[in-house]
Amino acid sequence: MKLYIGNKNYSSWSMRPWVLMTQADIDFEEIALRFDDFTDASTYDQSKFKRTLSTVTPTGKVPVLVDGDLVVWDTLAIAEYLAERFPEKHLWPQERTARARARSICAEMHSGFGALRTHCPMNVEARLQSMGALIWRDKGGVRADVERLQDMWCALLQEHGGPMLFGAFSIADAYFAPMCSRIKTYGLPMNDVASAYVNRVHALPGMKAWVEDALAERDFLDFEEPYRLTP
Repeated sequence: MKLYIGNKNYSSWSMRPWVLMTQADIDFEEIALRFDDFTDASTYDQSKFKRTLSTVTPTGKVPVLVDGDLVVWDTLAIAEYLAERFPEKHLWPQERTARARARSICAEMHSGFGALRTHCPMNVEARLQSMGALIWRDKGGVRADVERLQDMWCALLQEHGGPMLFGAFSIADAYFAPMCSRIKTYGLPMNDVASAYVNRVHALPGMKAWVEDALAERDFLDFEEPYRLTP
């Protein structure tokens, strides 16, 4: 299988299936495409990133999973395909109600948390605690998103006994890995239980491998750096 991804320092969507597959020991070939300014995305005339992806997927976005002649795009679809393709990996919780709950929170992540995503874009290499303090002070939506994450994580950790959201590592933990990265980058406050979960996610071998690669990139893009013009 081949997994098309963007810059590891910035691409939160790419992180999810990459960490999932790496942590679950699913073999794949990584195809990394450097982000550009996506100019003329409707025609792909000037964006090398879009031009390259247009030969793989109609969306022109990462991540994309290619398995033989099959092309799967969108992180939820990729996660579901992998769960069916590798049932022995137990990528979803095995118990039916827990599995439904895991799907629910992944769908919530997929469509929600807009304020946190907008004001705290993923930036693995950066340490932006000072900016995070200002965002926390001024952006009520960010505070609400973090509170929802904290409540969700604490409830699930208590219910399933940890160390991951549903006991063992699952798609849900991979899905929230970029949020854990944002919490670290911007120093956003959480209680001890949620903070410990963030640290455990960062200690996962799959997550550590992604972070190491992101730090090695040293490929800073101005349009991805709203708070740090000079890396």
